[in-house]
Amino acid sequence: MRKTLQYSKPLILIISAAIIMNACRPRTADNYGDSGTAAGELAGFLFYVGTYTGSESRGIYKSLLGEDGSLRLSGLATQTENPSFLALSPCGDFLLAVNENSPAGTVESFRIKDDSLVLVSRQSSGGEHPCYVSINEAGYVLTANYSSGNVGLLKMNKGGRLGELLDIQQHTGKGSGDRQEGPHAHSVYFEPGTSMVISSDLGTNEIWFSVLDTVQGRLLPANQQNLMMEPGAGPRHMAFHPNGSYIYVINELNSTVTLVKKNKSGEYEKGLSFTTLPAGYEGPNYCADIHIAADGRFVYASNRGHNSIAIFKVEPETGILTPSGHCSSSGEWPRNFVLSPDENFLLVANQNSDNIVSFKRDINSGLCEPVDTISIPDPVFILFGKKL
Repeated sequence: MRKTLQYSKPLILIISAAIIMNACRPRTADNYGDSGTAAGELAGFLFYVGTYTGSESRGIYKSLLGEDGSLRLSGLATQTENPSFLALSPCGDFLLAVNENSPAGTVESFRIKDDSLVLVSRQSSGGEHPCYVSINEAGYVLTANYSSGNVGLLKMNKGGRLGELLDIQQHTGKGSGDRQEGPHAHSVYFEPGTSMVISSDLGTNEIWFSVLDTVQGRLLPANQQNLMMEPGAGPRHMAFHPNGSYIYVINELNSTVTLVKKNKSGEYEKGLSFTTLPAGYEGPNYCADIHIAADGRFVYASNRGHNSIAIFKVEPETGILTPSGHCSSSGEWPRNFVLSPDENFLLVANQNSDNIVSFKRDINSGLCEPVDTISIPDPVFILFGKKL
């Protein structure tokens, strides 16, 4: 969900430039135009950038991460309104985007064709301000609708066309803190390897569990329906450990990561929470995104306010996190970020300073160093496509 709290862009751009002036070579859409020719100059990984389109942005942009961590902006892939969260189909031929609008949020499907995204279909997301979308191997699609506090279920066919809404799961209740006066669904996931659907609700301060019924095309309540977080935490996004037993929940409002463990009966229990901020920091902060390395050794979390990526080492036997340090986001308001497919790099979308920064990742220590930057207006999500 878009936040209104902002800092001075001129100040942060000066700071950002000083941090990365030797490592990063800024480029903008104006440098490369919309032709997409720059993408062919390097071998590497294609990625798409979701944005907010209230100011200068026009939709979803396409870029390239080189094998050396360099960034190239190809240009505008498609014009669409507020595509704040993206997902790739299992076959890699289609891209999904939510349009974070109100009162009627939508989700779109696009065919990936050369340097462009070609619209295939558009359907209701089931609520207001959709801010998350997921798809599974069977083509079922989930949307998290922030303002209406619900989850929508759709299905995409093999041709990339979305069907009409199959079901809506409405969250109820409220938390005890700011922005917790009612439900605000913020993310929704297919649990790896099961029929379970797990969503986080910042407003009710809970993790919600349901089961996907593919016969009826519905979301049914699971035996365990809810798991309450610490008062005022505000769960936002989640990362699933590859061992299938741990979930790490990033809490936007109290700047923590909570370990959630699956017990012997298959239900989840809340474990310890770990601050994402360094000792002594007292400024405002709102966590945004969380990811875990494929080997399960490191967890990364973004801080908006402290403007950093918090790095944790995972104790494999217990799931407990040990702080390993912080990496400056080299920009302002790091919204979402992503590990590259080979996990040698980490890319950060700094929403308020209009830049994306690539970082070289040390696979042994988990630490990151800035490599390059490009300018894209209001970037809020990064999605990798197929390798070139």
